[in-house]
Amino acid sequence: MTQPQAASAAPASDPAPDTTPDRAQGGPADPSAPALIAPAAEIFDPETVTAELDAAIGEATDEPSVRRATVQVLSARRKAGREVIAAAARANPMAAPEITHAYSYLTDGLVRAALDVATGRLHRNPTPTESERLAVLAVGGYGRGEMAPHSDVDLLFLTPYKITAWAESTIESLLYILWDLKLKVGHASRTVKDCLRLGGEDFTIRTSMLEMRYLAGHAPLADELHERLWDDLFAGTEREFIEAKLEERAERHRKQGGQRYLVEPNVKEGKGGLRDLQSLFWITKYVYRTEDTAELVQLGVFRREEHETFRRAEAFLWAVRCQLHLIAGRAMEQLTFDMQVEVAAAMGFEDRAGRRGVEIFMQAYFRHATAVGDLTRIVLTSLEAQQRKEPPLLKRMFSRAPRVGAGYTTETGRLIFENATEFLSDKLNLLRIFRESEHTGVQIHPEALRLIKANLHLIDEDMRRNPEAQAIFLDLLLGDGSPSRALRRMNELGMLGTFIPEFEPIVAMMQFNMYHSYTVDEHTIQCIWHLSEIEEHHLVEDLPVATSILEEGVNRRILYVALLLHDIGKGRDEDHSVVGAKIARKVAPRLGLDEDECETIEWLVRHHLLMSDMAQKRDIADPRTVRDFAKAVKSRERLDLLLLLTVCDIRGVGPNTWNNWKAALLRALYRQTRRALESGMEDLNRANRGAEAKRLLAEQLSDWDDDALAAEIDRHYDPYWQGLHVTAHVVLANLLRDISNDEIRIDIHPDEDRDATRVAFALVDHPGIFSRLAGALALAGADVVDARTYTTKDGYATAAFWIQDGDGNPYEAERLPRLRDTIRKTLLGEVVAREAIKSKDKINKRERAFRVPTSITFDNDGSEIYTIIEVDTRDRPGLLYDLTRTLAAQNIYIASAVIATYGEQVVDSFYVKDMFGLKLHSKPRQKALERKLRDAIAAGVERAYS
Repeated sequence: MTQPQAASAAPASDPAPDTTPDRAQGGPADPSAPALIAPAAEIFDPETVTAELDAAIGEATDEPSVRRATVQVLSARRKAGREVIAAAARANPMAAPEITHAYSYLTDGLVRAALDVATGRLHRNPTPTESERLAVLAVGGYGRGEMAPHSDVDLLFLTPYKITAWAESTIESLLYILWDLKLKVGHASRTVKDCLRLGGEDFTIRTSMLEMRYLAGHAPLADELHERLWDDLFAGTEREFIEAKLEERAERHRKQGGQRYLVEPNVKEGKGGLRDLQSLFWITKYVYRTEDTAELVQLGVFRREEHETFRRAEAFLWAVRCQLHLIAGRAMEQLTFDMQVEVAAAMGFEDRAGRRGVEIFMQAYFRHATAVGDLTRIVLTSLEAQQRKEPPLLKRMFSRAPRVGAGYTTETGRLIFENATEFLSDKLNLLRIFRESEHTGVQIHPEALRLIKANLHLIDEDMRRNPEAQAIFLDLLLGDGSPSRALRRMNELGMLGTFIPEFEPIVAMMQFNMYHSYTVDEHTIQCIWHLSEIEEHHLVEDLPVATSILEEGVNRRILYVALLLHDIGKGRDEDHSVVGAKIARKVAPRLGLDEDECETIEWLVRHHLLMSDMAQKRDIADPRTVRDFAKAVKSRERLDLLLLLTVCDIRGVGPNTWNNWKAALLRALYRQTRRALESGMEDLNRANRGAEAKRLLAEQLSDWDDDALAAEIDRHYDPYWQGLHVTAHVVLANLLRDISNDEIRIDIHPDEDRDATRVAFALVDHPGIFSRLAGALALAGADVVDARTYTTKDGYATAAFWIQDGDGNPYEAERLPRLRDTIRKTLLGEVVAREAIKSKDKINKRERAFRVPTSITFDNDGSEIYTIIEVDTRDRPGLLYDLTRTLAAQNIYIASAVIATYGEQVVDSFYVKDMFGLKLHSKPRQKALERKLRDAIAAGVERAYS
């Protein structure tokens, strides 16, 4: 972060000598001044502006007239200058230093011109007394000479003593002009003594003055403040300043979510953002009294490659911030989803190799953020250690240093090698130190981390195939320490992608969707952390089945390596599961696994989505679903491993992805499949299931008389008994009991085991009943996650819908009456769903950047009696209603629907028959139906975006 000289450039020609010592002027050309994105004279020409101001103000002397003329001239010049910079920035978006210096140069010109008017026209004072001196300084980011298009203008007005009436009037006039120019001005008026006192009390004020830059006015006063700050305030307080800045940094990260890979990062305040770079600049300047970070290489604070990393990251992050401001038209620091697409395009990132330009852009962003965050932490922690005072002698005598292995020692409580040369003489030490850290529980010293990062080139193919290296890596993955901590630290240093080169492409890889909260590499490490949490019995209550499987014992080598590799194929044109399986076949043997283990790992990676898809996209009450899944899995060992991998994969997607609904689906699929594998497929027989369901209902309705019970059991067709749990059978039996033809009976009940609310209906059957129910629920703002409808032999429709609110939670009790009322009004025709839903079926601006291609498939093999229509498309509030209405219009009977949502993407699977009760085998019929569904989706999307 090279500190610029004054962000000014030479005017078209040197101005005439100024006889007033304190007059605000740009001064002569400075050969060391930073380059600008456009010619200085096109941005702001002080000589031309001065002439325009003189002509506009003329002989006017009253303040309103002078200010009005000044603002008119400077507004035009500000607008013209900003247009010049913006055009140049769009043409060359990566020239960040030149862009930020240009905005600072333009602001300098405006402030100096305004001050010129305030002191030369409004409040003339040709012979000021000593107390009437005034200096104007830029502080904060403006003081550094770095400004984004909509950055604040922070000014310090410095006076030698208590502010005089002349100085107060001058400052007030200047501020009014700047405010009229629509500049966001932060300001303070202080004496040198005030600055020293306040800087001693407040580190924020101290930091802002660390970056001060003289703009105009009485220069000796600014020089005095500069000298007094360094001699009387900064000197000798380096340690407390470092500690304060590190604590401030930690608090900032906590407020921003504590994650570097937040999918909508804050470019300025987020982890690995510009503020981290600035923290480094503040501290190194404070400690080494240098404004040029390049000098820190000579001082040994930076390695040359570290300085180059920071330089590139700084330029990239500033380029992003500038484009973000330009596109938003305001000061915006968060890269929201919609802005990511526009900024990526503005910076020249294009789609390629199966990946969107925005994903390539965000991967570049996260890689820079990673480099900034990690190197900042390492350098600052190292500086902190250097500045730390030794503990008292008595404490050193009685405190015992942690015991570490041969060749290692500890410094400031952190693990480090005894001799760097000896450490590097054996490249396996690059791995051994991580194992030593995990075994001893001592964190690795920053200097050791820096040495490792600087010597990653030592990791070659020989080392990767070294049996000891393989054993060390597996020990880190499977040992008693924290595998996620070790992997994350290795990944941050670039070591994980060097030791396993196939892992490197997914480092910092973002998936541009609303489903994944992390980059692919961080998601992988999160998955491994979740697995270790289950093993440590921290999730027994939440995950009883997964915990019991681990207690019974599985091959941990297979499980952990499969988790590490399950998404390694992402970012290619092909299905990432297929690509990943091929990669796993190469990587697993290199990690020391035997042939059988490698085969199982390859299978797990290839099919790591199978169980999730079966549970969430298919009706697991249909025996064919379980039978097909059992045939694919083949063995109890694979079933156990796949369940564990699936649980960790879903939980690793994000903090709010896992819920009881998914847990219940997976548990049910696991138990039924395990029973089929152990007892035989005949246990999945429909007749067996139906008989068991009727027996359970009879037990629950023991207070019913025999005739009523027999009538209830006889009124339903076979599919009814296989698709619902006995609790739903009981509810529907009570709803149907003595129902009349004009009644609509509704039961709404929380299903806490599934994190959903169950809505059960009983009413006279008629065509399109499923669509009407879906429309009623959509109007109520409910998200349907599962639904089943059945027709009784005596002409009634029964249905059970499981719904969640917009946040993915069951409906709260106080919201149920309104939910019930909306449903009832819709079903009675008091509200027309087709019209009423139009205003609700909208996609907000932030989410419009997501593209989901529509895919529609027809499956006649996945169920014995139904065709499964799977619609994979962009989710929106009215989608289910549109799809079911379209199917009803084509005389398609919907028996059940399974809805799986993945952020902005949804997969709706419908189990259907035609009007004759037959599957949809005809290809022309399928194509015609697909066209109708696609038309309905397209019309809905157009409505949602309008």
